[in-house]
Amino acid sequence: MFCETLRMIHLGCFLLLCGLTHVMASYPIWWSLAVGHQYTSLGTQPILCGSIPGLVPKQLRFCRNYVEIMPSVAEGVKIGIQECQHQFRGRRWNCTTVNDNLAIFGPVLDKATRESAFVHAIASAGVAFAVTRACAEGSATICGCDTRHKGPPGEGWKWGGCSEDVDFGSMVSREFADARENRPDARSAMNRHNNEAGRTSLNDNMFLKCKCHGLSGSCEVKTCWWSQPDFRAIGDYMKDKYDSASEMVVEKHKESRGWVETLRPKYNYFKPPTDRDLVYYESSPNFCDPNPLTGSFGTRDRVCNLTSHGIDGCDLLCCGRGHNTRTEKRKEKCHCIFHWCCYVSCQECVRVYDVHTCK
Repeated sequence: MFCETLRMIHLGCFLLLCGLTHVMASYPIWWSLAVGHQYTSLGTQPILCGSIPGLVPKQLRFCRNYVEIMPSVAEGVKIGIQECQHQFRGRRWNCTTVNDNLAIFGPVLDKATRESAFVHAIASAGVAFAVTRACAEGSATICGCDTRHKGPPGEGWKWGGCSEDVDFGSMVSREFADARENRPDARSAMNRHNNEAGRTSLNDNMFLKCKCHGLSGSCEVKTCWWSQPDFRAIGDYMKDKYDSASEMVVEKHKESRGWVETLRPKYNYFKPPTDRDLVYYESSPNFCDPNPLTGSFGTRDRVCNLTSHGIDGCDLLCCGRGHNTRTEKRKEKCHCIFHWCCYVSCQECVRVYDVHTCK
């Protein structure tokens, strides 16, 4: 639902994609069609791509040529934002979205912070993930399974099933999402780097998935294929990259095309970032108090964990302001019994919990 009010501003191509969800909701029949190459001209599909606000010419061309996978692109951004909210659920900044603002996260991503780096990376990974999965499931006619990167089979198994074509998914994410990041400034350089780091995380986490065949599951024959992990694994991986993100400084130098800004590590005694690491060059606000200029909502009334010494604990999450405690009654299933065969019956119990919220 948070994507319905989205328009193109500060987050560039990623958050623009959420506007596709609004388009799909308005034209569900059009989006359910599998449209081949012969139907990709603007004349036959004027509603879809032409009505999405903020598309640059390259994105518009891409949308027309790959219109049947655009629902997967929008779904990828959606799961990326949902994963962001899961990973930061116990942090002072919890990836809050704004329903009544043109920028879906408000001004919090205006700055080149760790938070901006993570959102770009997880959204880029989400697009690649969703497109790759849709291709493997046969949802699109222009892509399918990966038959190139198999190699010789291992001992006791052979290739089978549908290996997911993560290269195609990454290509879609790169071509569409990076289309706006062509300026010779530091922010574009940062966004391109973090976009690619998100996509690379998929390749790094692909695994061999196998299925046994034979009488009574004897596994006489085992077939295997390359598969993406659950997106939660990608979120966990990128959250680690957020925690270890590299701070950079901006350098300006002149080239034949004019002045160009590049990034270099701020501290020489740390290991320089690789293509898989996140980079940023501006400090984050503390997110303790509401600030409309930075986009901070503060942590007042946020639920905190009284027993935790981490950032989700009441001491840190509440920024030293203290916390309130209230009791809350919840109905839960209890005293469950399994009956042969085959159902479970439960009673309903009322339990009282202490809920702690920041002052």
